[in-house]
Amino acid sequence: MTPERYQRIRAMLDARQTDLTICMENVHKPHNLSAIVRTCDAVGVDHVHAVWENYQDELRRGTATGSQNWVNVHNHENIDDAVAQMRNSGMQILATNLSESAVDFREIDYTKPTAILMGQEKYGISDKALSLADQDIIVPMVGMVQSLNVSVASALILYEAQRQRENAKMYQGPSSVPAEEQNRIMFEGGHPIFAEACRRKGLPIPQIDDEGQIIANDAWWAKMQMSKEAWDHLDDE
Repeated sequence: MTPERYQRIRAMLDARQTDLTICMENVHKPHNLSAIVRTCDAVGVDHVHAVWENYQDELRRGTATGSQNWVNVHNHENIDDAVAQMRNSGMQILATNLSESAVDFREIDYTKPTAILMGQEKYGISDKALSLADQDIIVPMVGMVQSLNVSVASALILYEAQRQRENAKMYQGPSSVPAEEQNRIMFEGGHPIFAEACRRKGLPIPQIDDEGQIIANDAWWAKMQMSKEAWDHLDDE
């Protein structure tokens, strides 16, 4: 890993907002999923949640989310489980929904731990999800349309959250990402070839030092350098 690469990943980790997240309820179009995850990465959100109508099918085929190397996508079978996990983390739950009780999304205090529920492209958020939310929010519009594309609405809300958090100096570090997770990201992002071989061979993730270099014993390096044929033969023994 070059010093420049190390510093870029280090700065990204220091800016991560571990108490801000998006929960996508049955958002199924790949370009929307990818756009939302990409925006999350851009504003420093490192974990997002996805609830699937056809949960097992989605797990089997995988989800096209674009920036998945930098943002973890947590899959849930139902909205109850997803919201329970976020609420257990002390987050306020916001739902994008046009209702009498909805407030302008810019009136929310996003410096608090926050989860934002985004609904399915055609039908929006389910009644069940709405019942679990603390507050409905809307993006005000003065034209003829009543709603925005889900990825566009997500971006507007997330960048308002970023604006508030930057003003509150919440992007200055040190990183709130757990040390073990930081090390994994450093390894996978800084040494992708070794990381792929590590996954393939089932080797433990090594430590990364303060210059971005791998710290591992001779046995780890010996296994890493084995050819595929030698590794397959070792597995057969």
